[in-house]
Amino acid sequence: MAKLFRCMLQIVDIERKMSTSSSHFSIANQLLYVNDKIKAASAKRPQHLQYSTPRLVAVSKTKGTDLIIEAYDAGQRHFGENYVVELHEKANDIEIQDRCQDIQWHFIGHLQRNKISKILDVPNLFVIETVDSEKLAKALSDSWGKLKKSGHLQVMAQINTSGETSKSGCSPSEAVQLVKYIKENCPHLQLLGLMTIGSFDHDINSGPNPDFQALFDIRKEVCQSLNILEKDLELSMGMSADFEHAIEMGSTNVRVGSTIFGERRGHQEKGTATDQSVQTDQNQETNDVQSSLNQIESLALT
Repeated sequence: MAKLFRCMLQIVDIERKMSTSSSHFSIANQLLYVNDKIKAASAKRPQHLQYSTPRLVAVSKTKGTDLIIEAYDAGQRHFGENYVVELHEKANDIEIQDRCQDIQWHFIGHLQRNKISKILDVPNLFVIETVDSEKLAKALSDSWGKLKKSGHLQVMAQINTSGETSKSGCSPSEAVQLVKYIKENCPHLQLLGLMTIGSFDHDINSGPNPDFQALFDIRKEVCQSLNILEKDLELSMGMSADFEHAIEMGSTNVRVGSTIFGERRGHQEKGTATDQSVQTDQNQETNDVQSSLNQIESLALT
C-alpha cells in the first residue's frame, strides 16, 4: 500500500507540473505577466512621472503570423519589427489584415533611405522609432507628403546614448538640433518622442542605467530649448531584460520580445525554441505519468 500511495502522489505532482508549465508558457499568460510588471514599475515612479501608463510594444521579429495573432487575440495591439521587408510582409498578410484590423506597427530597426517607399506602404504603421538624421527625416516627410495620406507620419528621434558604433542614432550633442529640424522642416512628420537602445550589459544592481538617464536628461534639454512640455515627448527605452528599470526611470514605451514570445531563433513561421523545449518536457512528464499508472495497475493486481 505504501508503494501504491507513493505512485499516486507522484502522479498528482507530475500533473500539477504539467498544468503549470503549460499555462506558464502561453503568450496570453506572458502578456499578463509583463503588463503586471509594467503596472508595478509604474507605481514606483515619482509623482511627476505618473502622467501616463507605459505602452507595451511586443517585438515580433522572426515570429510567425500565428504567434502575432495569438498575442493580438490576448489583447496586445502594438507590435515592433526590425526589418522593413519582414514588417511589410506581415502587415500585408491576409490573415493578419482580416483578424487584426486595429493592429499598430512600430518600426524599431535601422532604416535606410532606399527602403522608405516600402516602409510607408505598411498598413497600420503607428510610428517609425529610428529617425537618426536630418536627411532621413526630410526624406520621410517628403515621401509622406507625396503620398497625400491623411494626417502626419509619427516618428521618434533615435539617440545613441551608449556611444557604441554598433548602434544607430545621433549623438546626444546633436539631439536638440535633430528635434528642431524635424519640427521646423518636416511638415508631414509628427514627433512622438525620443528613443534609445542603450548598452546590453548594464547591471541594474550597480545603479541607474546611464544610457536611460542620458535620454531622460536629453529630453529635459530638448524641451527647455524648444519650449516643449516633457509629457508631450515620449521616451522609448527598455527591453525584455530591463524594461521595469527603464519604466522606473521614466520610459513611456518599452519594447519586449523574448519575455512574451520566447527566445529568438532564425526566421520561422511556427513556434519558438521555448515552445519546443516545453513540449519535450511535457512529453517526458506524460511518459512518467504512464509509467506510474503501470506501476499502480501492477500493485493493484498483486
